[in-house]
Parts: sequence; structure tokens; C-alpha cells
Amino acid sequence: MGTFIIEGGHELKGAITPQGAKNEALQVISAVLLTDQEVEISNIPDIIDVNKLIDILRNLGVKIRKKEKGTFVFQADDLNLDYLKSDEFRKKGSSLRGSIMIMGPLLARFGSAYMSKPGGDKIGRRRLDTHFDGFKKLGAELIIDEDKSFFGIRAEKLKGTYMLLDEASVTGTANIILAAVLSEGTTTIYNAACEPYIQQLSKMLNRMGAKISGIGSNLLTIEGVEKLEGTSHRVLPDMIEIGSWIGLAAITKSEITIKNVNWDNLGQIPRVFEKLGIKLIRKNNDIFIPKQEHYQIQNFMDGSILSVSDAPWPGFTPDLLSIILVTATQAQGTVMIHQKMFESRLFFVDKLIDMGAQIILCDPHRATVIGLNRQSQLKATVMSSPDIRAGISLLIAALSAKGTSEIHNIEQIDRGYEAIDKKLNALGAKIQRVSNI
Repeated sequence: MGTFIIEGGHELKGAITPQGAKNEALQVISAVLLTDQEVEISNIPDIIDVNKLIDILRNLGVKIRKKEKGTFVFQADDLNLDYLKSDEFRKKGSSLRGSIMIMGPLLARFGSAYMSKPGGDKIGRRRLDTHFDGFKKLGAELIIDEDKSFFGIRAEKLKGTYMLLDEASVTGTANIILAAVLSEGTTTIYNAACEPYIQQLSKMLNRMGAKISGIGSNLLTIEGVEKLEGTSHRVLPDMIEIGSWIGLAAITKSEITIKNVNWDNLGQIPRVFEKLGIKLIRKNNDIFIPKQEHYQIQNFMDGSILSVSDAPWPGFTPDLLSIILVTATQAQGTVMIHQKMFESRLFFVDKLIDMGAQIILCDPHRATVIGLNRQSQLKATVMSSPDIRAGISLLIAALSAKGTSEIHNIEQIDRGYEAIDKKLNALGAKIQRVSNI
């Protein structure tokens, strides 16, 4: 286990380039299992969750060659499917929620797939029903062992059908797409997630020979094909990391340029930060955040308090609500944060309250933040990272705080952010990484 020691209160300055998107990388890397030909993927982030998935594919028999930093060539032409029933796979799969993404392509190409009960963030119940309901509608049979720690799915032949998803699950939609592209007939998915990462996956599959229409909408039509070819693909910049750096710049009174953000795929993100009073300047494909001594939260037109909530795309992503919350602690004004999707994701606010933030936790889903307008700087403290997004939020708070803070369990942050201490130290932050014995 590792620890960050953070000396807070320093203004940062310079340019930072976001990594490739974690959530997209997990999906498109899993898609290489659909073909026996080479697939080249670039801009893959060097983070724990992605590296775990690559390791699972390597042990499954996928040939993997690293061309350069962030660029890999995959070829799944000689797989050892017995590995999926091994104790080693059970152990590795249980530590990575993203391992569920290999089930769709394996089921489509080989007729069966297995996975351990997945791990991941401790942010409340994250059910898998959408994935398996979709598989079953395509004609697959679900297999669960007695202690419900291992899942299997199998089918002699998947057949296209109409399905209305019970929720617009991003990973659920992706997994069903990955299964449906090799199914017999036409599959229609209504209430599909339409995030940029789903669009990226669909476009990649179409380049491989799939026939997916309706990309970018919540109604997808997939005409099954017999075989897919190889292709090349580049992962989008991570919108969650981009949002993290916007919040960091504001709360630390820093001047930061975020490079190559791919504005067209940021959706509501710039607008929501602007509602907090944060100035964002578009410079070609970059975001420039000037130094701001103060930023004021906007009220609604009728004068009522601003409320920021998450929603399926094109709504605001739930992964940035914790960043919005911590950024608002030093704004002028009040905002209600409403986290609808995960019932435990706001439980890290007690750490911010210990640091001097004025936050009322209304219930597991809602918190009211009373911005201090920098009248009272956050105080350093010792804390532990419960999940990726809370972890980066606590790090941002520590960087703005007076004194030296410690964050333990930083492996949670490393799961989603590549070399974050090195990136931020290059801008003038004071972060020391130490290993706990």
C-alpha cells in the first residue's frame, strides 16, 4: 500500500496533457477478442485497471506487442479458454470490475464466457443485471455457482432480437454490442447508453466489419455478421481527468492549459464548471484556465440555489460530481450536489468537513456545499482514498489546503490516473509518493 504526502497551498502553472480514457480503453481492448486478426490500439493509459485487463488477455493467450508508449498490437488467434475456469483467473478477475467486458466478445465468438464476481470501487451497489439480461435475450443461458462468486454464460448460437434496457448502462450497452455484432440476424437496443466511449467502440467495430447504425443515439441497430477483421483505433482523451484538472486549477488559483481535450466529446462538462464561476477559454483544441482569486456559483434564473446532478449522456457524468463538490468548497455561493446513481459515493465528504469545508450531507445521494469564498483555507489532514473519484477529489483538496496532508490507499487513485504525482509535480505541486512497509 502506498501513501501520498502533499504539501498544500502552492499555485500551479503550465500545460498538462490528459491520458487516454480509462472506460473506453477497457471496452476497445476487450473487443480484440472478436477477431483472429491484429488490432492496434493507441493512447492506452498506463493505469492499474487497464494493465490488469491486458494481463488477463495475455494469460488467455492473446498475443500482445507494445509498439511504443500507449500503443499495443493485439492478436487473439490462439486462445486458451480453459484459463477462464482457473483459480488464477478467478483471483485476477475478482480484482477488476472491467473484466466483465470480455464476456460479450467471448460469448459471441466461442459460445461461452466466465467471470468472477467483480471488484472495483466501493461506491455502493453496482449491479450486473443489464449485461446478463441482454445476453439472455440474445439466447444465452446464465450459469451461477453455489456461492455466487463465479458467473458463466453460454449459447450454441446467439440470435438477434429487440431489447429495451432497464437502464442506460454504459458497460452493459458495450457488452451487449460486443455480443450482438456476431449474432445471427438483427439486434435492436433501445435505451442504450450513448456516451462518446460507446460511440468510439461502435465506430471501431464498424471498421472491423460490423454493421451498427444509430451511433450517438439511444436506439442502436446491429446487423450480425459472420466475421470481423483487424483495425487500428485511437482512444479519446479522458474526460474525467480533464474535469479533474479544471477543478484543480480553480481551487488552487492556478493557471493551467489542458492540451488536446477533444472539445466535441466533453458534453456538459465545461458548462457545469462555468456555472461554478470558473473561466474556461477555448484555444483551438485546448482549454486554458486563467488564475482566479474568486469564482462565484450561479443561481438559477428564479434565484433558487444551483443544483448539479448526474444523468445518462448527454447529461453530466457521475464521475465528476465529487470534483464539482470539492471545487465548490472554495467558491462564493451554495450548490446542491445530487448523486443519483451510486448511494455511497458522497460518503468521503466527512474528510472534507474535517479539513474545514462547510458541507451538509443530506442523505447518501445529496450534499449541500456552502462555498467559503477562500475566507477559510482548507486545513491539512490524514485520510484514505475509498475509490478512484473520491481519491482524486481528496488529492485536489490537499493541494489547496494549508499544511501537509497524507492520503493512504493511493492504489485506488492509481487505478484511474497515470503517474499523477509526476504530472502535477511538473506543474509545481509538492507530492511525495512513499511505500508503506
